[in-house]
Amino acid sequence: MNISTCPFPKIFPSQLEKDDLFFMQHAYNEAINAWNTDEVPVGAVIRFEDQIIATAHNQTRSQKDPTAHAEMIAITIAAKHIGDWRLNECQLYVTKEPCPMCAGATIMSRMRIVHYSFNDPKMGGLGGATSLHDLEMSNHKPTITKGIMEEESKILVQAFFQSQRK
Repeated sequence: MNISTCPFPKIFPSQLEKDDLFFMQHAYNEAINAWNTDEVPVGAVIRFEDQIIATAHNQTRSQKDPTAHAEMIAITIAAKHIGDWRLNECQLYVTKEPCPMCAGATIMSRMRIVHYSFNDPKMGGLGGATSLHDLEMSNHKPTITKGIMEEESKILVQAFFQSQRK
């Protein structure tokens, strides 16, 4: 029997889904690094072609810098790696929906695709609380995908904040 004619639903992920999972797992590992340094556990990875060119996790507490979000740090590293502020051919993988500041940075850097694990209905800038990528007059609109490692990433953030309340 040919798999394409099989009457059962496809249960094997496509190569693209496997690739996205691979990069999000690296972002998740960065989120664990954030947790281990008492930072909100958000991790980010930037992919150019099939290479990781930047990894980062939140460092707002350790750097005493409100802009030291995983996405912002990763974008800076990627721009230096590429040698240009335009990241047109790059993809960002981040374990939580970017806030408006980070969403704006992805748009301004011309990131091609942004993948995030779960929505942030309070402060998300790419669909949760607001949708900066949908601004009518914006000349750059990254493709947004969500849901890769959603449960694991959400549980990690929730557990972190529960531990902080104790």
